[in-house]
This record gives sequence, structure tokens and C-alpha cells, in this order.
Amino acid sequence: MWLLYAFGSALFAGMTSILAKIGIKNTDSNLATALRTIIVLLFSWLMVFVVGSQHTITSISGRTLLFLILSGAATGASWLCYFRALQLGTVNQVTPIDKSSTILTILLAFMFLGEVPTAFMGIGIVLLALGTYLMIEKKQASAGSGTATRRAWLIYALLSAIFAALTSILGKVGIQDIESNLGTAIRTVVVLIIAWGIVFFQKKQALMKQIDRKSWLFIGLSGLATGLSWLCYYRALQEGKASLVVPIDKLSIVVTIIFSYIFLKERLSLRSFIGLLLVIGGTLLLLF
Repeated sequence: MWLLYAFGSALFAGMTSILAKIGIKNTDSNLATALRTIIVLLFSWLMVFVVGSQHTITSISGRTLLFLILSGAATGASWLCYFRALQLGTVNQVTPIDKSSTILTILLAFMFLGEVPTAFMGIGIVLLALGTYLMIEKKQASAGSGTATRRAWLIYALLSAIFAALTSILGKVGIQDIESNLGTAIRTVVVLIIAWGIVFFQKKQALMKQIDRKSWLFIGLSGLATGLSWLCYYRALQEGKASLVVPIDKLSIVVTIIFSYIFLKERLSLRSFIGLLLVIGGTLLLLF
């Protein structure tokens, strides 16, 4: 059953990237992230009450709560970096780097969870790394912009991948002794606090008045897609191995690339297409 949840997570995660890209086109990325998190929070707690796990809150151990908070903090950092990278770069540039967090996740799962990678997984990691490298392309920059500005999206994308890997490991530990929907809801509270804390620190809350209806719509839809992805992902992570669930979830790159072509008219070069095939092949090998 965890396999179906993992593929469901990949589908909704792929949709999230496109919906968020459209939603933050004319909106500050940190503010958009904070607004999206409200939708995720409402949806995740709704699921908690649907399954009736709210009654188990008092039985949560201190260790579980600690790892859920740490996982939520890592998620918040990953989100802020990811959506800033999406605002500065294209979906086809940012997504492959973000999905490369699979490599770090497998290494961390081996080190801290005792999940030993197989020979197929080793080959898959190599193909995934090579494919990601091929998919990194230079973004056309406006005249007068410096190297730091042109590469800012890359830095944010790399940070997003690092924090995403930490999220998976911390989340795996945190939801071992708790119902997955409740664990997701608690983590989302932490993400919400971090996201809005940054918004108020930067004094960008006043920018909400400038958000147009289209942006509101897509920010809301991306939040809903994220909520669905999270619920599927952490249910799969609770039942399956992190080193298997994470690679399947990262297949969302296929959904993202297809949607970016249809809705954003972002085309892949031959180099990037070969890279995509390597990423898919490497990801599938990880499942062996």
C-alpha cells in the first residue's frame, strides 16, 4: 500500500511546482510560501479529525515531538529556498537540483537508519547525479546583471535539496510512533511559524494587498496540492523504507517537466532531455 501512497505523493508534488510557479510570478516568494502553508495546515488538520487521531496528541513522546519539530523546521527552510529558486530560475532548472536530494537522503538513511544501499542503488545514484548535472543550464540574464545574480537560483536550489534530505530523515524518525496525518499536521504548524516569522521580519505582510486574483487562486491550489502530497508522502514513509519512498516521490520531476511544457511553454534542450532520461533511469534503479 505504501507504494500507491508514494506515487500519489509524486503526482501531487509535480503539480505543486507548476501551480506555485504561476502563483509567485507577481508575488514575493516568502509571502506566497507563508500563504500556501495556511492552506496546507487547514487541510492537514482536517484529515486529522477525519481519521480521528486528534485524541492521541497527549500520548506523543518528547522524542517524537522533537523530531517532528526539527523536520518541520527543515521543511520550512527547504520551501523558502525552493520557491525563491523558482522565482529566480525556470522550473526545468530548479526541479532537477531539488530532486537530487534523493542522493543525500539515501546516504543519510544508510548512516542513521541502517538502510543499506544495494549495487543497483549505487548505479542509480551515479546516473541521478550525472542526469542532474546535464539538466543544469545557464539562465539567460539581463544585461548588466552580475554572476552572483545569475547564479542565485542555483544556490537556493542546492540549499532546498539539502534541507529536503534532512526533512525526509527527520520525518521518518518523527512519525514512527505517531499516526502519519497527525505527524504531518504538527510539522505544518512549525513550517507556518517559520514562514510567517520571516514574512513579518522582512515586513512583507503589507504586500498581500497587491496580490491579484489569479495569484491568489494558484497559491491556494498549490497549497492544496502540497497538502495532498504530504499526506501521501508521510503515510508512505511510515510504512516503507525512506531509501525507497524518496526515489518514487522524486519521480514527480516527470509530472513537473510535462506540465511546465504544457502550461509554461518551457522546452528542454537535447542535453536536458538526456539528463532527464538519466534521472528517471537512475531513480528507477534506486527501487531495486
